[in-house]
Amino acid sequence: MAVLGIDPGRDKLGLAVVEASKVLVRRVAPRAEYLHLVQDWVQRFAVEHIVIGDGTGSGQVAKEIRAALPQLPLATVDERFTSEEARRLYWVENPPRGWRRLLPVSMQMPPEPYDDYVAVILAQRFLRGDGKGS
Repeated sequence: MAVLGIDPGRDKLGLAVVEASKVLVRRVAPRAEYLHLVQDWVQRFAVEHIVIGDGTGSGQVAKEIRAALPQLPLATVDERFTSEEARRLYWVENPPRGWRRLLPVSMQMPPEPYDDYVAVILAQRFLRGDGKGS
């Protein structure tokens, strides 16, 4: 089952399509563009379920998704500690280079937005049955 995870935010959103333990696609999108991208990915990856983190802006994003894609099931997922998990995942996939490799990654912030990694974690939580669903 392909699940589209969304990490909502005011200016940008993290988006990811996950199937079992495989990440099919992920991206950080500006708020103005995310809905078109979501509709495209739903078609392209045969998304069966959409999950949204229950943090900042989740209510408005859920309302927009329901209006654009009323046929798809939508759930909210507990977003607690996803930023920390996402930061760890980012550094696993993008190890620091140069002098940065000398510092513990726990003391570093990724040099780019990593909201897409949060979306991956939200989708994985849903697939595992963690978090709340509504």
